[in-house]
Amino acid sequence: MNREVELWNPDTVDISGDDEEDDDEDIAYDDDEDEFGLPSITSMRKKQSKSANSTRGRSGDLSSIARGSTSSLGVNQGSNRRRANSSDIAEERGSSMYPIAKNNEGKILRPQYKDILRDPANVLNLINHAPPPKNATPKEMDMYSSRISRINKFKRLLQTSTVSLPELRNLAWSGIPPEVRAMTWQILLGYLPTNSERRVSTLERKRKEYLDGVRQAFERSTAPGNSSASTGRGRGLDEAIWHQISIDVPRTSPHIQLYGYEATQRSLERILYVWAIRHPASGYVQGINDLVTPFWQVFLGLYVTDLNVEEGMDPGQLPRSVLDAVEADSFWCLTKLLDGIQDNYIYAQPGIHRQVRALRDLTMRIDSTLAKHLENEGVEFMQFSFRWMNCLLMREMSVQNTIRMWDTYMAEEQGFSRFHLYVCAAFLVKWTEQLVKMDFQEILMFLQALPTRDWTEKDIELLLSEAFIWQSLFQDSRAHLRPADQPYVWGMGSGSILFIGTT
Repeated sequence: MNREVELWNPDTVDISGDDEEDDDEDIAYDDDEDEFGLPSITSMRKKQSKSANSTRGRSGDLSSIARGSTSSLGVNQGSNRRRANSSDIAEERGSSMYPIAKNNEGKILRPQYKDILRDPANVLNLINHAPPPKNATPKEMDMYSSRISRINKFKRLLQTSTVSLPELRNLAWSGIPPEVRAMTWQILLGYLPTNSERRVSTLERKRKEYLDGVRQAFERSTAPGNSSASTGRGRGLDEAIWHQISIDVPRTSPHIQLYGYEATQRSLERILYVWAIRHPASGYVQGINDLVTPFWQVFLGLYVTDLNVEEGMDPGQLPRSVLDAVEADSFWCLTKLLDGIQDNYIYAQPGIHRQVRALRDLTMRIDSTLAKHLENEGVEFMQFSFRWMNCLLMREMSVQNTIRMWDTYMAEEQGFSRFHLYVCAAFLVKWTEQLVKMDFQEILMFLQALPTRDWTEKDIELLLSEAFIWQSLFQDSRAHLRPADQPYVWGMGSGSILFIGTT
């Protein structure tokens, strides 16, 4: 991996001229392995091309590849690698598609990145408001002023000695400005303490705990004469878990350049593997790889001046300390999220089955015409909404739109479980007009590729508002489980407004 730093603006920060500690922090892989002894993707591609002719004559090796052998951590990244047996429709990126950073491209590392590493609250002092657009209309000026006012509200709250969670949730529900999103997410998830005096020590402890866990998980076997030291078995890895992760990570957000870089993919692999072995009741389940990307992307943006990190930068050229922090923080926040929905990923995934049944019943109450049409066409809710629950609609939305949706999810008390159900219901009935005109095959094809590519933040906010209405009507009631011809009571808020009737 190119470890040069020409991409960074020398007038802004000189990484190469940092102190000795940062010299030690720079990632330095050898030609064949990364810092944990895992074969680098670059070396695997080289070895693959060099050994192509010699392996053709080895029937034993070829049969092993055909069986999808997982005995080696050097999983083939090329076209011979077997795809996972999954309903996942994401494309798997071939080895030739890895982007190469150009010397004249890159984002600018914040000169104060060490202060931000120590305490994310230090980024609040670095927020600069761009001037309003020239010749702005009154409406544009109102939007500009409203945005600055909103950022300042978050700043004042986040800079208090003890952040009020109810106030932060109220602010976050309507969306979090990108400048303060990383810290807000970490507090709302319970990873970053609300008490400012505990933040520095908590971050140091949790990041060290994660990095120690990574080193232990990928520790090379030192037993003398151990010929399997380069295999998963020799390293003590769970080969089945590692093999599946190594297949899924290259298919994660393949349309976004950020996730094509080796530094990004190796970081995601470590996060997912460590999480899996720490949660043996579930292990790794396909779809979890999607859930880590919003965290990784948001937390990475904390350390560069351009918050749009999806294009134009190779994370491998950042200081090692920054990558370590992004990785550790992403791991712990992913853990916090999954702790609330772990039933979705344990054996037989009972949580998802409950959610799918609840979605079917809720849809019958909200839009009986659509529900009955799906039933008449033989469409099972499990056939299309399993993925909605497993991946939290991430396969239906862009990462940016997912990030906006998660602002509200984190502001809700059970956002990733209960509120997500109402979001799925609002999402489904949004397509009623098209779906009721379709037959079985057309319905499934449409729901597998919904036309959300051009959705904006306004579309997401409308969806969230509709979901909030359904939650207000049906939460804590069994109205949507009653037969359609029986009376029901809808309560809103504290119950001061009631509507009684039948459908």
